[in-house]
Amino acid sequence: MTKKLATFGYAALLLVLIAAPFMGAYPIFMMKLFCFALFACAFNLLFGYTGMLSFGHAAFFGGSAYIAGHVLKVWGVTPELGLLLGTAFGALLGLIVGFLAIKRQGIYFTMITLAMAQMLYFVWLQAPFTGGEDGLQAVPRGKLFGVLDLSSDMTMYYVCLAVVALAFLFIMRVVHSPFGHILHSIKENEPRATSLGYDTNRFKLLVFVLSAALSGLAGALKTLVLGFATLSDVHWAMSGHAVLMTLVGGMGTMSGPLVGAVVVVAIENKVGDWGTWIASITHIDWFRSLGESVTIVTGFIFVVCVLLFRRGIVGEVLHLLRKKE
Repeated sequence: MTKKLATFGYAALLLVLIAAPFMGAYPIFMMKLFCFALFACAFNLLFGYTGMLSFGHAAFFGGSAYIAGHVLKVWGVTPELGLLLGTAFGALLGLIVGFLAIKRQGIYFTMITLAMAQMLYFVWLQAPFTGGEDGLQAVPRGKLFGVLDLSSDMTMYYVCLAVVALAFLFIMRVVHSPFGHILHSIKENEPRATSLGYDTNRFKLLVFVLSAALSGLAGALKTLVLGFATLSDVHWAMSGHAVLMTLVGGMGTMSGPLVGAVVVVAIENKVGDWGTWIASITHIDWFRSLGESVTIVTGFIFVVCVLLFRRGIVGEVLHLLRKKE
């Protein structure tokens, strides 16, 4: 029953997203939401389904954003090649970081990923082609396959939706494959998985690379959509965003990161408008400053979710549905 509801829900969501631009949705905001939803899903594949907490995913997201932006702007490649090169860079970087990190577990694994990401942050800060603190600006969208002009926001919207939908289907296939079942067994009891003859380090490295590649795709797509890549994309706070979106939505669930991305991105972009609206109703001027306190609001939402929704929003909903069955 739950699977049928999930299938129906995903189909309905896709139809809504296809019609969204005609219902007044702002395409740029929606595309930004898609990119961060894919980033959260990529992180969830590693953390939610394998139990490996990484604080270094900003390196893959932001690094691929820079690489894609550079090849699109300087080399003049087509958008699909820019996305492929960004994804490939994320995978390569994931292979290097993962090879060093998976030899440790728990907090030691997490700290290694954070240290590597911070080291790469200073590389991007000083690299000549990244623009330093100004970032990489004016990245052209170009023509997809040399034919489809992506300068139109509507055209870019549907291309972005298609890429994210295909990536989501790929993640879903991975999770429900025999490989995904092995990842689940590693999360639940790694010594037992080892005793059954599985080379757990090999599986952990592979899922780390897959997660990094998908994060790279999200970063490259974000640069293509918005036309820039900045240091905030490679900052450790971006890794924190991935963690936050996954935990708020529900780690270890397929749709949890999507919900978490909606909550976090909406707060970041709309909290100022919400504050103005609340101030107009309550006549309390303090609410007008909410737009300057996004971090505080986000932290408050996170604390509320941790206290009231220990499994995340989607996790709690699924738990209630299972109890009724």
